[in-house]
Amino acid sequence: MRATVIHAPHDIRVEEVPDAAVQQPTDAVVRVLRACICGSDLWAYRGESARQPGQRIGHEFLGVVEETGSGVNGFAVGDLVVAPFVWSDGSCAYCAEGLTTSCPQGGFWGSVGSDGGQGEAVRVPFADGTLVRLPAAAASDDRLLTALLALSDVLGTGHHAALGAGVKPGSTVAVVGDGAVGLCGVMAAKRLGAERIIALGRHQARTDIARAFGATDVVAERGEAALAAVRELTRGEGTHGVIEAVGTEESMRTALGIVRDGGSVGYVGVPHGSGTGIDLDVMFDRNIALRGGVAPVRTYIPELLPDVLDGTIDPSPVFDVSVGLEGVPGGYKAMDERTALKVLIKP
Repeated sequence: MRATVIHAPHDIRVEEVPDAAVQQPTDAVVRVLRACICGSDLWAYRGESARQPGQRIGHEFLGVVEETGSGVNGFAVGDLVVAPFVWSDGSCAYCAEGLTTSCPQGGFWGSVGSDGGQGEAVRVPFADGTLVRLPAAAASDDRLLTALLALSDVLGTGHHAALGAGVKPGSTVAVVGDGAVGLCGVMAAKRLGAERIIALGRHQARTDIARAFGATDVVAERGEAALAAVRELTRGEGTHGVIEAVGTEESMRTALGIVRDGGSVGYVGVPHGSGTGIDLDVMFDRNIALRGGVAPVRTYIPELLPDVLDGTIDPSPVFDVSVGLEGVPGGYKAMDERTALKVLIKP
């Protein structure tokens, strides 16, 4: 089969690899209908996170079950399914608590020895604990299928950030980061009842989506000017919560600078480029809570799925460029150069 592999920084290729196949009784093989490129994939693309030459890449996909192992009970050949970006067994103590990303038998798509989502098919370990069935009719609805793909990562990650930020009805929330996760964080904050949502971003195409998703205000400034702008919008107090969806030291300092005393920062940006970290004295003195991390998306999919299916929320606009499998290398280049927000892949 064809799949995307990374050989070195800025060297993404689509190559022939061994076919995805059942190896354990709990495995399933999923033929990929939709996949995408994540902003976090760019850290490997830029050489900021290590990968072995020839390693698979990609962790967001949905598709159709083509084969199941003898131990798979919840799925049958032909089922339309979505996969969260981490597989999990569904039976350990962490999975029972909803922290599927800490499952001892879990793992990330594209890790050494596993299939990546940016290919024609994927072997799914622990299929019963990992996959979520989708309505079969969605396979013929292109817009809905694209919206459902967001459940594999960015929509659930934005939701995780909103929960970490303590979003509740009537609250004021700021969102740092105008990528797909930040935009889904805007949507999540709106869904949870935030009254005012301040999106920080400088690119109009992205801030237009933020407004469509529920942002009431946009702040284009950066650094100290951004802090001043948010303070001015909030009578000098700052926001009840901040969604941090970038992962740099600068973005975290911005988040801490615009949250009000007693507020919360929900952080989901993959940490990179952090030098001296954050000042715990500031958090201590101002009673600021910090919650977040790797989003247990598998736990959130059942809650978010009905709202996507009935159109209450529609994250599909975050996918602004579509390519076939052979166009994936160009898709990475476009996202790296910020000429694309999030690239949809149709194998």
